[in-house]
Parts: sequence; C-alpha cells; structure tokens
Amino acid sequence: MFNAHVFFKQRFSAHLKETGRYLRYIFNGHIAIAMLFFISALAFYYQKWLQEIPSDFPAAWIIGIVFGGVASYSPVRTLLKEPDLVFLIPAEHKMKAYFRNAIVYSFTIQLYLVLLAAAAFGPLYTTIFANRAGSVYLLTIALLLVFKFANLIANWWMLRVRERDLRLIDLVVRTVLNIAVFYFFISGNMLMAGIATLLFGVVFLYDYQVSSKRPGLLWDLLVEKDLSRMQAFYRLANMFADVPHLKSKVKKRHWLVRIFSRVPFSKANTYDYLNRITFIRSGDYLGMYVRLVIIGGLIIYVIPPLWLKIIFALLFLYLSSFQMMALYQHHRTILWLDLYPVALQVRQQSLSKIVLQLSVLQVILFTALFVVMGIYLGAIITFLGGIGFAVLFVHGYVKRKLA
Repeated sequence: MFNAHVFFKQRFSAHLKETGRYLRYIFNGHIAIAMLFFISALAFYYQKWLQEIPSDFPAAWIIGIVFGGVASYSPVRTLLKEPDLVFLIPAEHKMKAYFRNAIVYSFTIQLYLVLLAAAAFGPLYTTIFANRAGSVYLLTIALLLVFKFANLIANWWMLRVRERDLRLIDLVVRTVLNIAVFYFFISGNMLMAGIATLLFGVVFLYDYQVSSKRPGLLWDLLVEKDLSRMQAFYRLANMFADVPHLKSKVKKRHWLVRIFSRVPFSKANTYDYLNRITFIRSGDYLGMYVRLVIIGGLIIYVIPPLWLKIIFALLFLYLSSFQMMALYQHHRTILWLDLYPVALQVRQQSLSKIVLQLSVLQVILFTALFVVMGIYLGAIITFLGGIGFAVLFVHGYVKRKLA
C-alpha cells in the first residue's frame, strides 16, 4: 500500500545523500580558507565602519528591503523527478502527507537565510537604534519567520496557477508589501506597518481563493521548478567536481563568438577554438567569470587598506582561474572528441593557454581599477603580482593537475 510519508522519507534521504556528496567538494580546504579570510575581513571593516556611521544612514530602508526579500524568496522544494509525472499522478489524492513534509522541509532549509540576515544586520540595527531594547530586534526576526512561512504557503498555492504572468504579478505585489511591512516596523511607524500587514493578508487570502478554484496540482510545473533548482546546484558543484547529472544550457551570443573565436585554422588550434566557444556559449563559465571580476572589483573599491585590496585582487584571481579548469572536462561525454587527430598534450596546452589568458585579462582589469582610483603603487603591485601568480598557477598547479 502506498504511504506518502514513507515515500517522502526515502526521497529526502536520497536527496541528502546526493547533495552532501557534492557539498564536500564545494567546501574543500581551498574554498573554506578563502571564505574564512573573506568573512573575517568583512566583519572587521564592518565593525570599523559602524563606529563612523552617520546618524541619518537609511538603515530602516536597507534592513526592510533585505528582510522583505528574504521573506519573499520562499520556494517550495518538492523533490519530484520526471518519472513522477507518470507514476505518481494517479496517486495524487494520497500525496497530502508528502507535500506537507515538503513544505516543512522547504521552510527549514531556508532558515539559514533568516539567520544570515539577522546576524548581518544585528550590529547595524543596534548602532542606529541604540535607544531601543534588544527584544525589539528579536521581535523583528520573529516577524520575519512568520512572513517567510506565509510567503511559502502563498507560493505553494500559486503553483496551482498555470498563468506565469499571474504568478509573477503576485510575487511582485507580495515582495513590495513585505518590504513595506519591515520598513515601517523598523522605522517605528506601527500604523503603516499594520496597514501593510493587512494588505498582505488580503493578497494571502486572494492566493488561497485562486488556488482553491484550480482542479489539481500542476505536476509538470512542480517537476520543472525542482529540476531547475537542482540544475542550479549542479552548476555550482560542477565548478569543483565532475557532475554527470548536469544539463548544460547553450546560449548563442553570436557577436561574442565572432569576436573571440578568431584563431588560426590549424590542427594545433583545434582546442583553442573549442575552449573559446565553450567559454562564451556555455551557461556557466562566462557568467561566473564576469561575476567574480565584478565582485572582486567592488571589494577592491570599498575596502580601505592597500595591502588588503591587493590580497583580495589575488584571491579573486585564484578563484576565477581555479573555476576555469572545469573547461577541460566540459565535453567529457562527447565521444567524437576522442576521434580528433590531435595529441593529448595539445589539449592540455590549450586549457593552460585559455586559463592564462583569462587570468591576465582579469589582472589588467583590476590594475585599471587601481589606476582609476589613483592608487598607482597598488596598480603596479597588482599587475606584477597578478601576472606572476597567473604564470605560477598555470605552469605549476594546472599542469600538475592535468598530468
């Protein structure tokens, strides 16, 4: 006899085993040390910045926007898979316990966002609103938990709605109301906070009414949403380990291809062309590289000490260079690459070449940022140190890994 509760426990156990295997690769020694250094540096300068913060700093707006965003981002993880479209739809009337457990799991797994937001903005709140008791901030966190659970339920109800535009409008309206509630609550305007809460309640009841008129679950939408989130996790894990479940998306980007795919037409440049096309058109590498450059540039711009700017420049250079090594295994499932009449050494040299080129480009961008900021000594040190690091990383670590 079908037992939905037991079935969820089995699916949940398999999900934990699957994600735990890749999390061990993501939080390896290199990344753990880099994250520890990064968080320690941010915490130190965050505390130093709070000592000099102006009294008119818009803390209520910033905390309200972040807390409202955390409450609004409440996806439901159903752990459904494509075969369930065939085998579970006949048992939909027996799946109430399964989806109840899925909602509880979704809420629990997202509590880390609440904890991170509460820990990050606690010092800012106590600094700006020093005259308030600490229990007021705890009440704000409790309110965040209530609104997050309410948004989770509303998202679950709206998953019965086929119209994508209607779901999007509902999400936007709830997000605006969430931000308004927390902004008015933190700023001390309880009347407006109460009105915003009442409006949220109206939208909440509207979502229930709309979903109750729908005949049943949209199983294809549930599977699509869950597969999309798992693919996002696999793309992250693929930066650190080989992920056979990853379904890579290919994007056209014709103008970038025309610019960067111009290589000499010869056997020695076979993998140069392939790696460039893969870097540009794959849904992973170009976006990740650009994000790391932008985040690294922002941190270099914000953090005051010169020596820390240089360290972060080298740190983000290491992170992007390390991630680009995944290009070597990107086409591992395509058999015709083994038929290329090209030596393995040429393929390895091609990867080293593109990693070095991307590293040098990143060094030039960071150096240009130092020049724009007028820190010429930092520009010289970053350029020389970055080029030296890139050469040592490619000819040392990369070649040894490929061998």
